[in-house]
Amino acid sequence: MFFAFGGKNNDKTEKIVYNKRVENIRIEVIYVGMTMTQKILAKKAGLDSVSAGQLIMAQTDLVLANDITAPVAIREFEKIGVKSVFDREKIALVPDHFTPNKDIKSAQQAKQMRDFAHAQGIVNYFEIGEMGIEHALLPEKGLTVAGDVIIGADSHTCTYGALGAFSTGVGSTDMAGGMAAGEIWLKVPEAICFRLTGKLRAWVSGKDVILYIIGRIGVDGALYRSMEFAGEGVASLTMDDRFTIANMAVEAGAKNGIFPVDEQTIAYVKEHGGREFEIFEADADAEYVETVEIDLSEIEPMVAFPHLPENARPVSEAGDIPIDQVVIGSCTNGRISDLRAAAKVLAGKKVAVRTIIIPATQKIYMQAMEEGLLKIFIEAGAAVSTPTCGPCLGGHMGVLAKGERCVATTNRNFVGRMGHTESEVYLASPAVAAASAAAGKIALP
Repeated sequence: MFFAFGGKNNDKTEKIVYNKRVENIRIEVIYVGMTMTQKILAKKAGLDSVSAGQLIMAQTDLVLANDITAPVAIREFEKIGVKSVFDREKIALVPDHFTPNKDIKSAQQAKQMRDFAHAQGIVNYFEIGEMGIEHALLPEKGLTVAGDVIIGADSHTCTYGALGAFSTGVGSTDMAGGMAAGEIWLKVPEAICFRLTGKLRAWVSGKDVILYIIGRIGVDGALYRSMEFAGEGVASLTMDDRFTIANMAVEAGAKNGIFPVDEQTIAYVKEHGGREFEIFEADADAEYVETVEIDLSEIEPMVAFPHLPENARPVSEAGDIPIDQVVIGSCTNGRISDLRAAAKVLAGKKVAVRTIIIPATQKIYMQAMEEGLLKIFIEAGAAVSTPTCGPCLGGHMGVLAKGERCVATTNRNFVGRMGHTESEVYLASPAVAAASAAAGKIALP
């Protein structure tokens, strides 16, 4: 007979094997280390330890939704029959996808979320003029910190793994349950370790790193697994690089992406007035299904061809591909470092195609204005937008017509993602996108 259960022993999983015989019982104790993700989930589930494949109920530190996903969650929440959310300070509602409202339907969805937020007294509801793209806004507001369990009715909720948190996207019905109970049902994921060495070259950023990785392992290469980053190369990555990489972990099929907490992480959290946090470290003998070695110095500026992020190749091998539009922004690449990179490329130049630049939050917008970046963009002939997810999902502010091509700093390039099903989206970094805007074709900065 075989029984396995968790026991406390230096934060490691204790498996006890019973081999039942007539005359005696043999007991064998095996200790298995835990990954960062597993340690966080064990803590939030009130368990001494967890192991891959285990089903748990974990407490949540933040529950997130936007103007597309919140209305569905609100309707399901009302069906549950509870009168109030579990904690009005641990829910964030951000109208960022089809806002400012592009039509009557989007206006109705935003109103439903707004009315719910006011009725429930949701503290972290961000109205137009105060909002930003959710996955840039929440870290900026100090609402996400190391050691948190964060769920969001948006697939790119995995962004907050950059801070050493477990964060993952869920469906709107799970979101409803999270708002009501402050808990989430999860299967503990297996993990892949991505061991980083070296430093990035000039004009290479976190976007190039994650496109390179997805190009290597494929869009299902980390299916329902935790992508855990480690190694000396992590220290050379900025926080913005890490946000970008964690953001696109889901594009490899991952349950979450997560980075170790170092001095940069702590400095970021403190700068943004974050709550108290807890640091979790993987055990030296943590179990990984695979370890992938990545030398950052070998990565070139990358571009992902239609219609999957895994169709990644160096820009130097892209060939002569004319384009019709460039979009710089999104939850992936709308931060101030992204805008600085784009401005450095575009300074003194004119764009050759429609170019839309979207700062991810109002604070970033203001900073870009104070640094003179917006002046560079406008003088180059680009349009600068208020924060919105609009063009990323073909909602508004840059929808593509039949046959058009776009270089975008967004995270997905599926068929019809940005407009017509016969349009094409090429994913790239802000530097490559800006260079392409000036050249009228995919180009190196």
